[in-house]
Order: sequence, then C-alpha cells, then structure tokens
Amino acid sequence: IDALDRVVKPKMKRVKRFLEKREPKLNENIKNAMLIKGGNANATVTQVLKDVCALKKPYGVLYKKKNVTRPFEDQTSLELLSKKSDCSLFMFGSYNKKRPNNLVIGHMYDYHVLDMIELGIENFVSLKDIKNSKCPEGTKPMLIFAGDDFNVTEDYRRLKSLLTDLFRGPTVSNICLAGLEYVLHFTALNGKIYFRRYKLLLKKSGCRTPRIELEEIGPSLNLVLRRTHLASDDLYTLSMKMPKALKPKKKKNISNDTFGTTYGRIHMITEDQEKKSKRI
Repeated sequence: IDALDRVVKPKMKRVKRFLEKREPKLNENIKNAMLIKGGNANATVTQVLKDVCALKKPYGVLYKKKNVTRPFEDQTSLELLSKKSDCSLFMFGSYNKKRPNNLVIGHMYDYHVLDMIELGIENFVSLKDIKNSKCPEGTKPMLIFAGDDFNVTEDYRRLKSLLTDLFRGPTVSNICLAGLEYVLHFTALNGKIYFRRYKLLLKKSGCRTPRIELEEIGPSLNLVLRRTHLASDDLYTLSMKMPKALKPKKKKNISNDTFGTTYGRIHMITEDQEKKSKRI
C-alpha cells in the first residue's frame, strides 16, 4: 500500500480531532493554496510567490525552501506536500533557459493533481513598487474576467476556474457595500493574460449611490499561456459532483423563467358538462 493511501488509526484524541477535520464534508473548508519555489527560482519568481501569498492570506502556505521538482514530469512531491499541508491548490515557480520566469498553477483532487496550467511572466510590477494605500489582509475581492477566450477556449476556461478558486476567498451569504474594497481584473487578449489589482474609491456623487473610481495598487502581471495538463472530462465532472444532501429538492408544479418569475400549475377536477346546469 502506498504511504499516502494507507489507513491511519488514531490512538490519541488530539490526532483523532486532527483527522476528523480533514475528512470529507458536505460543506468543504476554504481551499488553501501552497506556494512552492523551484530549485532554480530567481528573484522575480520569488517575489511573485510572495505577493500572491499576501493576497491569499490567511489561506496560503509559502514554502521558503527550494524544491527540486518538475510538475509536468513527476507530481509525487506536490501530492505529498498537498497531503501534509491540506491544500487543494498550488502555485509552483521556477526559472530555466528554455522557460524563464515560469509559473505552474494547479488543482488537487483527493490529494492528486487534477489540472495544471503553465504560465510565463513577461512583465511584473510588485506590491512594494506601487506606493498607494493597500487593503487589509483577508479582504474578499471582486473578480472580473474580460475576453472571449475565457468562455470559448477549453484551456482558458480551466484557467478561469483555477484563478477563481485561488482568489475567491471564503463564501459569504451577505456583504456590505463598504466591504467591497478591491477588484482583481483578468483580461485575455491576443494570447496573453493581463492581471491587474485595483482599489475601489467611493466618491460623493450627489445621490445615494456613490461614484466609483479605481486606483491600481499592485501587483501587476503580464502572462502568456505555455503548457497545459488537463484532466479528462469524466474525471473533471466527478470532481465537480455535488452531494445529494446539498442538492435543492425540486418542488412539484413550480417553475421559474429566465427573469426569475415563479409560475405555479394548479390541477382542477374535470367538470361534468352534462350534469352542469345550462342557462337558456
């Protein structure tokens, strides 16, 4: 039996509580991300990982030591680190002559690699290079994806799913208008992905709704798509499967249209026209 898949029987209550936290749940925990530095990562890649960790806090784990591995050839070390840190997302940064300033973003499913997309950094402006006021850590962002490629191309659709899971933050039922402090903007244009981060400034507009202005606060990235390792459609569908307990129960004779209007169907007893009195 593989060391990652063997059954561990807890002998202490503390260990039992730790394993119970990692068991499958109907409402899963917030997806944590591990940020891994490759064996030959340069200063640019290292700073990108630090900036992404700052955006991801407190749901990111940054490994400061270098890890000599190649995700597209061997995923064993990534799966081992995923199980140790209980992370379902990863970002791996490396540098070499053939693929300089390289980033690999991936999904984990059951502590195994599901999807991987390799991106190249063409231009980078760090958080510390932009001197504007920043947002506090743990603030939930708004995500905007611009470009037809995010809805047309399969590679870009998976990339959109990866970026959404990476930056979405915790799921909330309600949100205050003042809590919408910054936005992450992703643009797909001419084979490149432009990542920008803006702070929302609420200005007086003379009416109840404030006027919104955007101020760039960094980081800023120009990325290019390189290699992909995508799961099969069957495996991807299985990973997205929703438990039966969470599926909403269908109500009989009630339907909704595109605009959200609710319609109800009423069943009436058939009237006997022969016995019904007729007026002459």
